[in-house]
Amino acid sequence: MRINVLAAIVLAAALTGCGSGSAAGDTVTLRVVSWKGGGAELADMAEVNAAFEKANPKIHLDFAYVPPNDVYLQKVQSQLLAGNAADVVMVDPQKVRSWGRSGYFADLGQEPWVGRISPPVRDFVSYQGRVLASPMELTPIGVYVNLDILARVGATAPTDFPGLLDTLAKLDAADQPGLAFPNAQGYMAEFVMLMSAATTVYRDTPDWDRQFMRGKVTFPTSYREPLEQLRRLGDDGHVDFAQAVGTDEATTGQPDFLAGRSAFFAGGSWQAAAMKEAPFRLGFVPWPGGDAGTKPSALLFPGTMWAVNARGEQQDAARKYVDFWSENLAPFLSSEAALSPFGDTPDADALLAPMVDAYADDRYALFPANTWNLAEPEQKIRSILQAFLLGRTDVGETLDAIQDAVAVR
Repeated sequence: MRINVLAAIVLAAALTGCGSGSAAGDTVTLRVVSWKGGGAELADMAEVNAAFEKANPKIHLDFAYVPPNDVYLQKVQSQLLAGNAADVVMVDPQKVRSWGRSGYFADLGQEPWVGRISPPVRDFVSYQGRVLASPMELTPIGVYVNLDILARVGATAPTDFPGLLDTLAKLDAADQPGLAFPNAQGYMAEFVMLMSAATTVYRDTPDWDRQFMRGKVTFPTSYREPLEQLRRLGDDGHVDFAQAVGTDEATTGQPDFLAGRSAFFAGGSWQAAAMKEAPFRLGFVPWPGGDAGTKPSALLFPGTMWAVNARGEQQDAARKYVDFWSENLAPFLSSEAALSPFGDTPDADALLAPMVDAYADDRYALFPANTWNLAEPEQKIRSILQAFLLGRTDVGETLDAIQDAVAVR
């Protein structure tokens, strides 16, 4: 199967002219650095890279894997500062903003793939109006559902918030497991707040983040319903928040769900490969956050992207590489269980069908990773939400505290 996929990619490259790197001239070495493609994760980088080299025989890839998070940030940032970083650099929305502000990346605004970017995604690959990166994926964040547990009480995956409450009540009455809510690090509360906001906030104000950055909207005037949904889960007895803050997300939530000890577990599509090993019928749906009878909106995370080092020696080859990836994302998206940032995702895993439908219907919001929900404010938000869940603050006080934590300065 992989040989066929590789052949199809190479053929598509030839038909679209992506093989122009084979023109006369000396072979060049293109340096690429990434926090994916080290072999331990599922991301199928090697397949696309091999196809690129076959379609561009005059370009040799020097592909370097660097571990993610702090290791990647420290190493690549120091290389960019010293002027000896790779020609192509893997980035995310926060790095587009922080490194783009420093002028490290070339303007890609005239590249052929720019016009195909889904319009809301464009803000995440741009800084001050200049397109600095090519998006690679949109990663859904939603709710994994044990459909077998729901069947025991005659329920199906809910699509609205009253339906979720009704299903949880049925599960409680039948002494069946309900919603897992491990929240020691604050991730779960943040996920639920943002998943709810995708329907309750962003549906009516899809450019909420931009408006917030201009001071046109605030958390106290917009985010009350997501917090009230969180509080309702506790008030109705579906979640014990005191227990939740002492339960670790990574070591408890997913393993418990796979063991059948919960009917619902919020997480990202990056967990899909492990989840599909579950010994029960599995669903993955957007948070059912709307009024009765409405359809939910999906929360999507604009993840990895390619940027071209403005000081790199191989500018033409770097742009060809980024262009090639924009046309040949299918193996990567399949491995990542992600959606295409360029619109249609025809070959998505069946598990993602509710997310694909929401994306096709423009029922989605993008995780605000390059506006108010940056690294330091995000840590503050999680602490603020912890206090809220423990009953130390009410909805108004919590929203005021979040507003202060992420205020535009």
